[in-house]
Amino acid sequence: MFTGIVEEIGEITAVEPSGDGVRVTVKAPKAVTDAAHGDSISVSGVCLTVVDQGADWFTADVMRQTLDMSTLFGVTEGRPVNLERATVAHGRLGGHIVQGHIDGTGEVLDVRPGAQWRVLRIGLPAALAPLVVDKGSIAVDGVSLTVSDASPAAPADGVHWFEVSLIPETLAATTLGGRVPGDRVNLETDILARHVQRLLAFAPSTDSTTLAPEDPAATAAPTEGGSA
Repeated sequence: MFTGIVEEIGEITAVEPSGDGVRVTVKAPKAVTDAAHGDSISVSGVCLTVVDQGADWFTADVMRQTLDMSTLFGVTEGRPVNLERATVAHGRLGGHIVQGHIDGTGEVLDVRPGAQWRVLRIGLPAALAPLVVDKGSIAVDGVSLTVSDASPAAPADGVHWFEVSLIPETLAATTLGGRVPGDRVNLETDILARHVQRLLAFAPSTDSTTLAPEDPAATAAPTEGGSA
């Protein structure tokens, strides 16, 4: 479990085939200071497990499904990545609950600079659009962000999108500061929204014709004097 507060920008230093996946080596001086074999580290939003490590690096296996769903597909040496160690139970939840299990990828559609911030508009698959709400939380490349705007439920051009406003600290401390239109990013929607969507899929019909008749005894006015 993570909070979406990036601890450092690391770098992919090696990529080796491993079955139908790959094994990546990541330069991560801070992330490995207290890491152990089997620990979880978020790599640009993807939860990976440490299988080996050194003084300033660790290696992790990335299975095929993860490659297919994330920007780690086709990853090469030299790519900068956002890193966060798993949160501790007594730590502060500075961002929001992030699992490191991404829903898919989005595309940066527009970057608008401001006086003290930068706005990114990111396109996302239609299936994820209902899970993104204005002023809600979303993780983009593992960074916990607040949605500052979102497309309507049925956009006229058919393109679903959301916007995030990045403060100078986020621009400097994460890889999002270098994003340009056309870049792909990993997306993880709010776990609470995903649970609600799943619960609604199993909810019984609330059509008035299926409601049970009201129990007269439950709504009858009490008699004077109360019960014996």
